Amino acid sequence: MPLLDCRPYRCPVLLRGEHMETIVPNLSRRRFSVPYRRERVELADGDFVDLDTAIYEGKESFDTCLLALHGLEGSSTAPYVKSLAKALRRREWDFVAMNMRGCSHELNRALRFYHSGETGDLREVLLFLATRYRRIFLFGFSLGGNVVLKYMGENLGAVSSAVAGAVAVSAPVELQGSALQIGGPGNRFYMKRFIRLLSQKVEAKAQVYPEELDATGVRELKSFQEFDGRYTAPLNGFASAQDYWRKCSALNWLQDIAVPSLLINARNDPFLSDACFPKEIARTSPALYSVFPDRGGHLGFPGKRRLGCAWHEEVALEFLAGL
Repeated sequence: MPLLDCRPYRCPVLLRGEHMETIVPNLSRRRFSVPYRRERVELADGDFVDLDTAIYEGKESFDTCLLALHGLEGSSTAPYVKSLAKALRRREWDFVAMNMRGCSHELNRALRFYHSGETGDLREVLLFLATRYRRIFLFGFSLGGNVVLKYMGENLGAVSSAVAGAVAVSAPVELQGSALQIGGPGNRFYMKRFIRLLSQKVEAKAQVYPEELDATGVRELKSFQEFDGRYTAPLNGFASAQDYWRKCSALNWLQDIAVPSLLINARNDPFLSDACFPKEIARTSPALYSVFPDRGGHLGFPGKRRLGCAWHEEVALEFLAGL
């Protein structure tokens, strides 16, 4: 499938630069307020995830919903998630945000929490939502984008018949290169923030599982290679950080996607490696579409909103509406 034909992205001159394009939009979008109704989905292993549905007066769909998956250490209250909820208010679809394990401001029950390749929880959430909606669209941000695209391609027979399309934005579909990219000298600000937030989760979990989890020195870790090697990989049955990255990268399954899916990654995204722009796979795929603008940063795409949408939201929602 050729690259998606859509309105080109043009970054405001005063906001140009990969870090400006990443940070400024998410600061400005924090002001958005979304009224949510929370529901808990009990998972087969005894754990849970919480869903937040946007409640707008006079608007409720009994037909279609858009299910959003946040990025690393995000939640339904992340600025980019609330921005999408605001954009969707003009459409006759419900907006549901999935808070991954441990991301709904309440510690999850199991020893492990979420990771970049956890599609099992998404499958259970879709079973829950399919009893309510005839049609479901998926929308993944960053880590959530990798989860969505991995889900769409890894087991075609297990993709819910209710899923009519998917979008991933700023998705690190090749995890190892992206993990090393974020750990580079120019991204130390982001790396320190992620380690600080992840460390808080590990420390809280270690209090519940003191025999299984050692949080000593977790805040001294410097990279995802160290964190994933010490925590993410062993907690989820992987041999090493590299084994985890290799087995969970959506890049492995992009060519197998059969339901229309769109990948939007900015070329100047400071988090993404070169392998996260699979132009040739999209060109030969019958179902994977792609848009790779030169600018936009990570989950940024600053600029004037049009019809209530940021540029990436407009492109994504028009794509889904046309399916």
